[in-house]
Amino acid sequence: MEETTTWPSPSELQRIRETVARTSGRKVEEVLIAASPYRICPLGAHIDHQGGTVSAMTINRGILLGFVPSRNRQVHLCSAQFKGEVQFSIDEITEPSCANDARKKVYSNGTPSPREESNWGNYARGAVYALQSRGQQLSQGIIGYISGNDGLDSSGLSSSAAVGVAYLLAFEKANNLNMSPTDNIEYDRIIENEYLGLKNGILDQSAILLSMHGCLTYMNCKTKEHKLVKLPDYQKNGTPVLREVKILLAFSGLKQALTTNPGYNRRVDECREAASFLLQAIGKDKDEPILSNVPREIYESHKSRLEPNLAKRAEHYFSENMRVVKGSEAWALGKWDEFGKMISASGASSIENYECGSEPLKQLYRILLAAPGVLGARFSGAGFRGCCLALVYADKAEEAASYVRLEYLKCQPVLSSHLNPDTAVLICETGDGARVI
Repeated sequence: MEETTTWPSPSELQRIRETVARTSGRKVEEVLIAASPYRICPLGAHIDHQGGTVSAMTINRGILLGFVPSRNRQVHLCSAQFKGEVQFSIDEITEPSCANDARKKVYSNGTPSPREESNWGNYARGAVYALQSRGQQLSQGIIGYISGNDGLDSSGLSSSAAVGVAYLLAFEKANNLNMSPTDNIEYDRIIENEYLGLKNGILDQSAILLSMHGCLTYMNCKTKEHKLVKLPDYQKNGTPVLREVKILLAFSGLKQALTTNPGYNRRVDECREAASFLLQAIGKDKDEPILSNVPREIYESHKSRLEPNLAKRAEHYFSENMRVVKGSEAWALGKWDEFGKMISASGASSIENYECGSEPLKQLYRILLAAPGVLGARFSGAGFRGCCLALVYADKAEEAASYVRLEYLKCQPVLSSHLNPDTAVLICETGDGARVI
């Protein structure tokens, strides 16, 4: 197996350490760094919240959170991407709120806290809430500096889950809490579902916490069972299998927070409505209304009775589950053509059956499918904003990237003008899971 790609680089780590040392007045060698990578989901889109089977991997880009324990109960954070500072006490009692509601905060003595001008610290507050609400004792906060890759926030790479996981790792390390990846999958779910009001599943944080370089993370979101699907070491010509392909990320220039788009949560509700109808048809209306509780043969025999929208959501679920199974088999054999076809079929079903994706993302998807050397493409995330991912032959990656940049500029000159030409299309590799350095 090819050696792990270097992320973060020594220069990135040193920059973060020096910044935190200046902010905190501590020595550089005291600074710890939570490295939390971005994830991609080649197969298994939009079915994790239904207990489906998904696949994912991390890439060699992500969130870096440099930190030292604060030695008191205060949290003090700065960001490379966002203005202002975030300061709060771990003694604040923070109540979960739905997306876009004003955060309700009171100190333990009942006095309302001052309203903060910036809200980028909500994931840090959510991490404190998640840990404390489940009985974990925090004795001190952190002094930290968080930095992501420029232009990759709100990009469909689950930067939000990466941020949440980074804060969890930092607070746990500062308070000598030993949590397993499985524990932190649940804690990040609490951040996003309970604290921020987003109805997503556990795919994102699972990929970020469980992935390993060169492997496909395969996970049953209902049972939480997972495995890492490895590649054969070499092809017949003696070339390491993983070196034959790269991951292409093509950005749209559209940025919109997922919690502000009603389309995502509405589609989750429609999946549950379809499950409820199908379960009632077989007398199991007391079961949780998620599609993983519905046998495929029951769906096939009753799908004609579903309302059109509900039928499409159910069709996406069952067909996507099958693609995950077939795709993981292709990955294990290094059959890139088959794996790429499954990715493209997933993209088509996301558009036709799940009916997500904005027009710019659909254009980008079609451009990627026509690019030289591309084996398969789909949205990364819900497709309402962000980017598309593609699997591309390594020797064609640069040519494909140039093609995509040029063609997207023709289709979307205004959105393209918002992109940095150097990072509008990125060539990436698989990465490792989140860890503290």
